[in-house]
Amino acid sequence: MSSRAFASDNQAGVHPTVMNRMALAAEGFASAYGNDALTRQVEAQLSERFETDCSVFLVGTGTAANALALSALCPPHGAVLCHREAHIVNDECTAPEFFTGGARQVSVPGEWGKPDLAGLEYRMEQLTFRGVHSVKPSVLSLSNATEMGTIYGPGELARYGSFCRRHGLALHVDGARFANALASQAMSAAELSWKQGVDVLTLGATKGGAMAAEAVIFFNRDLAEDFGFKRKRGGHLWSKHRLLAAQFEGWLSDGLWLELARQANQLARNLADGLAEVPGISISIPVEANMVFPILPAAMAAALRDEGFEFYDWPTQPGMVRLVTSFATEEASVEDLIARARHHAE
Repeated sequence: MSSRAFASDNQAGVHPTVMNRMALAAEGFASAYGNDALTRQVEAQLSERFETDCSVFLVGTGTAANALALSALCPPHGAVLCHREAHIVNDECTAPEFFTGGARQVSVPGEWGKPDLAGLEYRMEQLTFRGVHSVKPSVLSLSNATEMGTIYGPGELARYGSFCRRHGLALHVDGARFANALASQAMSAAELSWKQGVDVLTLGATKGGAMAAEAVIFFNRDLAEDFGFKRKRGGHLWSKHRLLAAQFEGWLSDGLWLELARQANQLARNLADGLAEVPGISISIPVEANMVFPILPAAMAAALRDEGFEFYDWPTQPGMVRLVTSFATEEASVEDLIARARHHAE
């Protein structure tokens, strides 16, 4: 039977290319703590992919990447502005507050996972008129793709970048699914990052085919001055660092990262198209990456779970669930879910 795992792209395993690169890197000896040739190669790969010299730091989890990145951008008395559905607010167990030394996260509503610019302006006014009696707005954090599966295009990012420059904020992008966002648009990685004012990107490979590999990429290299110390002090500097680098080397080579993301995105669109034709199911959020947010009748959701389908409830709207495809999802699994949903609608 095909897999019925649609809860998260973290449920997928490791792509064979990435695993093979890790096996090769595990042979013999190499300098530790990132002082190896493979790490230098990955740094060069990322600078090439993003068409600029950047400072790159590899870690093993997305939470570490985001929290450490924000610690370089925001002081303890500062504030991180973000959407109210942001991963850093809801799914990182106050790690950003911990690593920043107590900075506050200030959430803003907005459609489809994107903070409303007028709402951001209002928040800035709220936070600044009290002076030292309030927090100092320091960072705007966006997610691309968003937690609602939508994506930012370069024009949108440029508007947020302009907002940040006007208010003296750093711009951070949580790119756990950056490959999915990029793969759905005909443009370069540079056009979707630093060319629009992004200072720091946390680029996730884990969801896209790696075992455990995330990169904190500083396009504004001045902000990276003490980051090596922050990573070490936080316990996220791997001694056998080449095994982190090997994952990125395999994932980035020959366009694999975008190929796998396109595959996951297409399967999500196929899934959405099929479910939209099932009586009783509605889909109101655009499907732009590898996530689908249908509203299911309660009896149908329960029956699908009884049959072994795995997915999360998503309480943005009553009856909404989240379905996620990955590089390892098979077309047969998508067809299976659509067929069973249609069966339970009858």
